[in-house]
Amino acid sequence: MSLFSPTDLDRGAFEHFVRTRVPALSRTAYLLTGDAHLAEDLVQQALFSAAKSWHRIQGDPEPYVRRILYTQNISWWRRRRLQETPMESYEAPTAPTSDSDLRLSLEQALAELTRRQRTILVLRFFEDLTEVQTAHVLGIHSGTVKSTTRKALARLRILAPHLEELLHD
Repeated sequence: MSLFSPTDLDRGAFEHFVRTRVPALSRTAYLLTGDAHLAEDLVQQALFSAAKSWHRIQGDPEPYVRRILYTQNISWWRRRRLQETPMESYEAPTAPTSDSDLRLSLEQALAELTRRQRTILVLRFFEDLTEVQTAHVLGIHSGTVKSTTRKALARLRILAPHLEELLHD
């Protein structure tokens, strides 16, 4: 069974979209999941879902595919509901000395957040969505976005105090 029944034009447009947009989608998926393998799975599932209805997408397909990416990630964390476990001890790392150290430090700190907190921070600060847009994408109230953002940033300040300059604005 082919995913593309109406025309070969749909298939060509989809293949072009995949070739040009997968790197950006993969970065977002990695930020959402914190795991390269899960990110790859998330992108593949989002693209599979998009391919099934590609012929119905009007205009720019990127927002449609990104919404699938976000909602699929939400479905994963709703199903798993990973429990937070307190750390026995914590020693604040020294200040990063390079961009790669900063990136790794930020990735480690993000990995300590809940999936919901990480998803909201990615949508708000990486995807640059407003609180209202984030709430709409996730199907939650904007007040939930505000409180979750506040709690996630407070947790990041505790987990990685040397990243404080990134947490302003």
